[in-house]
Amino acid sequence: MISALPWVATVSRLVLAGVLIVAGWGKIGTPVLSVQAVEAYELLPKSLATAVGYGLPILEIVVGVLLVVGLLTRAAGVISALLMLAFVIGIASAWARGLRIDCGCFGGGGQLAAGVEPDYLIDILRDFGLFGLGVFVALFPPGRFALDSVLGLTPGEESYDEDESDDEELQEKETY
Repeated sequence: MISALPWVATVSRLVLAGVLIVAGWGKIGTPVLSVQAVEAYELLPKSLATAVGYGLPILEIVVGVLLVVGLLTRAAGVISALLMLAFVIGIASAWARGLRIDCGCFGGGGQLAAGVEPDYLIDILRDFGLFGLGVFVALFPPGRFALDSVLGLTPGEESYDEDESDDEELQEKETY
């Protein structure tokens, strides 16, 4: 029987990868704004906020590329899930403390202009959904079209391609 699980894992992996690459790409060209966005949360000391502001876009792009190609998929899924959980906690914390900031999720960030309301609930729901995709990718790696499978980096796990060929052989035998 052909399972949908590898296809769901592949779609989850690619959606998560796309979001991470777009988010990282939106920040990497303007690291000062990325630092400003991290500082706006008022959760980290200035020196750590600066390091996170400069490093986060690079981490997002690297993890996104790993997910696209399906290399070190389980680790990339865990890292992306942890990133999304940290974003959910940071945004919820800003909301609870009454801060009026842009999440800086895809670039920009910092204090909102007068009259602009934050979209904390939407940001939290989006990131919580992405957290779920990260958990799914970590639990059911690597999916289809993954370098992990090609390189044999999924020891002890079935190769999805072998499953299909077994199914095809079984169907051929049943036909005759």
